[in-house]
Amino acid sequence: MKKINENLTDQELFVLKDKGTERPFTGKFDSFFENGSYHCKNCSAKLFESDTKFDAGCGWPSFFEQISPEAIKTETDRSHGMVRIEIMCAKCDAHLGHVFDDGPEPTGKRYCVNSLSINYEEFE
Repeated sequence: MKKINENLTDQELFVLKDKGTERPFTGKFDSFFENGSYHCKNCSAKLFESDTKFDAGCGWPSFFEQISPEAIKTETDRSHGMVRIEIMCAKCDAHLGHVFDDGPEPTGKRYCVNSLSINYEEFE
């Protein structure tokens, strides 16, 4: 990560910096569907809006579209004997989760995000 927020917990650092994953169905945003926006927990960059969030049943918050093409960057992840596409905050390089091609229309994408990597801000 480019610069680490000194207020992050050990669990948040494990996900954001060390590319860890929270256990499925344990994150506070998995079953959370309020109107608002989701931001990087490390640098506060806006990443997703609630109208793109859906219940994928996978145990992690899932979105079918990022807030803008510039919000998230991707890399091939070959860890754990799999090939996946990692998603990271484009502003600070923090690990967010992975993106898959099994999401709903209109994008067909499922941005599978760790709750520990994001903050929620209610729309005013």
